[in-house]
Amino acid sequence: MEILWWLLIVVFFVASYVGLIVPIIPSVLVLWGGFLIYLFGLSGSLSTWFWVGMAVLTIFLLVVDFLANVIFVKRTGGSKWGERMALVGVIIGAFIYPPFGLILVPFVLVLAVELLQQKTFNEAIKIAFASFLAFLSGSFAKAVVQTVMIIWFFIEVWLN
Repeated sequence: MEILWWLLIVVFFVASYVGLIVPIIPSVLVLWGGFLIYLFGLSGSLSTWFWVGMAVLTIFLLVVDFLANVIFVKRTGGSKWGERMALVGVIIGAFIYPPFGLILVPFVLVLAVELLQQKTFNEAIKIAFASFLAFLSGSFAKAVVQTVMIIWFFIEVWLN
């Protein structure tokens, strides 16, 4: 039975990476599912430092998506409305044909808003493209943090 629990934990960890591409899967919650399976299914124990660290990294992961778009749009000269629409686009895009919705919806919204703000087409495209780069960089950052969380988990298990 123990092998089945470990197999399930590995499936949860792999699914957390799939969640980076298919945002319908809440990657960080799936990751926590693996931790909880270990805790309750295998009656394992994890230190207080582990749980505090996971909570901090989880909050960071939840904030990354939102901040990445706002920062990238702002740095490329986007308006406040462009920043807001990038954020709205991420939220709406998560539900519209993932993962393409996360790329296309913010791009289209930012492009439209910046054109309405009297930006030239080239400027608006540059700013909208920043929302695409935000998605890529945010996904990369989340993958790195999730890898750290998984490695920390296995180190914690090995030390106990």
